[in-house]
Amino acid sequence: MSSVSNPIAETPDAQTVVTLTERAAQRIAEVTSQNDQDGDFLRISVTGGGCQGFSYHFSFDHQIQDGDQIFEKAAAKLVIDDVSLDLLAGSEIDFVQDLMGQYFKVSNPNAESSCGCGTSFSI
Repeated sequence: MSSVSNPIAETPDAQTVVTLTERAAQRIAEVTSQNDQDGDFLRISVTGGGCQGFSYHFSFDHQIQDGDQIFEKAAAKLVIDDVSLDLLAGSEIDFVQDLMGQYFKVSNPNAESSCGCGTSFSI
């Protein structure tokens, strides 16, 4: 996984790297290549709320913001803002297809607990 610095933000260091699995990178590339309206990259942010205190938010986006960090794997781009990156540092992003559906899954080493559906966590 390589990271690319945004001209607005500093390059992430080894402690703040977030990695994409092959499945996640393939899914991001599929979605972004199918329809220009979906976006050019996957954005992950962390917001307050959810049953555990923090929630993951996934969206496809076209615009890089101040303080965004860009992570790339193959044809896939993942963008995370600096504040969210503090909470996601060291995480792995995967794409899962199971009986519950299809979704991006975050394996976050900073989370002390998470909800059953995996969309919220506490630290």
